[in-house]
Amino acid sequence: MVDDAAIKLRFEALDAVLDERGRRLFAAAEALAAGRGGVLAASRVTGLARSTIGRGLAELRGTVPPTVPGRIRRKGGGRKTLVATDATLLADLKDLVEPTTRGDPMAPLLWTAKSLRNLAAGLRDLGHRISHNAVADLLRTLGYSLQANRKTLEGTNHPDRDAQFEYINDQVKQALVAREPAISVDTKKKELVGDFKNAGREYHPKGRPEPVRVHDFVIPALGRAAPYGVPHGEPLSNHDIAGNTGWVSLGIDRDTASFAVNAIRSWWREMGCARYPEATRLLVTADCGGSNGVRVRLWKRELQALANELGIAITVCHLPPGTSKWNKIEHRLFSFITQNWRGKPLVSYQTIVQLITATTTDTGLKVHCEIDPNTYPAGVKVTDAEMDAINIEPHEFHGDWNYTIAPDTLIRRDCS
Repeated sequence: MVDDAAIKLRFEALDAVLDERGRRLFAAAEALAAGRGGVLAASRVTGLARSTIGRGLAELRGTVPPTVPGRIRRKGGGRKTLVATDATLLADLKDLVEPTTRGDPMAPLLWTAKSLRNLAAGLRDLGHRISHNAVADLLRTLGYSLQANRKTLEGTNHPDRDAQFEYINDQVKQALVAREPAISVDTKKKELVGDFKNAGREYHPKGRPEPVRVHDFVIPALGRAAPYGVPHGEPLSNHDIAGNTGWVSLGIDRDTASFAVNAIRSWWREMGCARYPEATRLLVTADCGGSNGVRVRLWKRELQALANELGIAITVCHLPPGTSKWNKIEHRLFSFITQNWRGKPLVSYQTIVQLITATTTDTGLKVHCEIDPNTYPAGVKVTDAEMDAINIEPHEFHGDWNYTIAPDTLIRRDCS
């Protein structure tokens, strides 16, 4: 009589480490050891079909070719792949994933989210029998993966783009050699002030995330914040830059050219003047657009007022069109501010100031921040007469991008 309990005990002890071939050979070995009725008993205990145990017995007795090492089944065993049985499946899937290659505005799924289920439904409409799980396997085989949009396109390339970058680099090097201040300026993305969701994650007790508002509607009493940054460095030698420091003016009103120039004024008053007491020129690199844009009249008029106030010339070099992401301030200041306040709701202006001021890096970045309480009306018009009064000298190379605004009098104002 076959002892089912003993077979069950041994099978349960080994089941977790056996693959399909191992279970087949185990059941066959137990059937051989049990003798008459062993196949039925092994099938009853292991749940394997008697035909499967029969194949295992054939392998043990050597009446069939042994399985190739590293394989569970003999070559050719198992169900054929979908690609092998459906010759047009891969081609149809490619057409669904990349409908724009066909140039047909009515192509399937062109205006539909390309989820696995939608792709599977599209293939079934074309006569294929497939599930969404099989679609996922086929996409991996074709080299596809889930990817978000990448921000790389920013307008057309200007033919003098590279030459302008080289010109800016030369201007910065000259400023460093002369121990003159060189700064880059820009406005960070405006932020909603209040208990709104902020991108990123922070550690909290499990199951107790920071509660924030569901909808991102502006709170009228708080409005938006416009951080305007001024990172700069202190020259140590001809080519080395240290003094990894930045200034941020936190605007509570509109991001206008007046606000932008006042941020530079605040930086000079609080940091620049003490760092460069003998400065005769200030070099500013800025984007081509926005509040400090190359065509903004108010920007130049306000710079003239600042030059008169400081008693030093202000040279401006604009980045060529379509290259705002190359502005040094994006990588030397704004990116670290964003990392520091990730996952923290910007509930008040003071909170934003504290988060910006607390921004540091392993290389020693220090950031100073101050709220600009002033209001800046939009739509300020600058007349032709006011433009003619600006003491501006365009440079020989692209005078529209590179220019110097000299003060009306060459009297250097002290820091007081």
